[in-house]
Amino acid sequence: MIECQGLGKDFRHYRKEPGVLGSLKSFFVRKYDRKAAVADFNLTIERGEMVGLLGPNGAGKTTLMKMFTGIIVPSHGSLKVFGHVPFQREQAFRKKIALVMGQKSQLWWDIPAMDSFELLQKYYEIPYRDFKKRLDMLSALLDVERLLKVHVRKLSLGERMKMELMACLLHQPQVLFLDEPTIGLDLVAQRNIRDFIAAYQREQGTTVILTSHYMADVDALCARIVLVLGGQKRYDGSIRGFSGILGREKIVTVVFGESVLADPPGFERFDPQWNETRTRVDLRVPEPELRSVAIDILQSLPLLEFSMEKLPIERVMSTLLANPQLLR
Repeated sequence: MIECQGLGKDFRHYRKEPGVLGSLKSFFVRKYDRKAAVADFNLTIERGEMVGLLGPNGAGKTTLMKMFTGIIVPSHGSLKVFGHVPFQREQAFRKKIALVMGQKSQLWWDIPAMDSFELLQKYYEIPYRDFKKRLDMLSALLDVERLLKVHVRKLSLGERMKMELMACLLHQPQVLFLDEPTIGLDLVAQRNIRDFIAAYQREQGTTVILTSHYMADVDALCARIVLVLGGQKRYDGSIRGFSGILGREKIVTVVFGESVLADPPGFERFDPQWNETRTRVDLRVPEPELRSVAIDILQSLPLLEFSMEKLPIERVMSTLLANPQLLR
């Protein structure tokens, strides 16, 4: 469905010296800096997959999404989506894709969402019977039937994001690109959006490409993730394999009744992370040592609480961003 080989995008930025003299010089000699936002990127995505693109700000995730959807033209390499070259923007290609950007809106703010939906029905040439059926289905799934005739600017951020998703799904795209779809939403709204995306993808078999800074989005939705650092692919595989990059470890959380001024003996081996009052500590314990460590802690320390969980993907991600050499 999506295949790119050696894909890259370079941006050229004009650099001007400060002051009036610098402005005058720029009329005659201009200096530019060139930056490779994406470099030598290879990726294949099959029909029906849900793939998460991970990476810090400036890693190249949004640039990739814009190349996949034809918004920008690659500087080099090859890219095909459904056999189409995206930047040629063929009508048949545009009818197969949809892009949701959490920080940009495609709906008119000064009119109700329903008016925008009817415009999209004409644009995508959707038969009215199909349009009405899809509109009823999507509005019921997202619980927004009562909001269709409310001006978009009067809606909350979560409600507007639901309308954005509806607008992108009315023509039943075969691939859905989601760029930070839950950014700025509260925890309840994030969960509602995730639940809808998961349910819709299961029912329709839509291919979904997701970028998000919220690891909960990726953990809940994607079986496969691609880590992008400095415009290059650094990991491509299962989320389970990604979680195991740092080894098979668990987070052991210990809560004390009072502040602990010094680390108990042996804690330094497990990367202790204390809270500000030093009444709670998280330890990263390898699975083979888990039983013996748990017994020692329970028998030798005055605890209030003791719990264990798998190493969160957020912790894996933050560790890899701080130490990219761990991926070699």
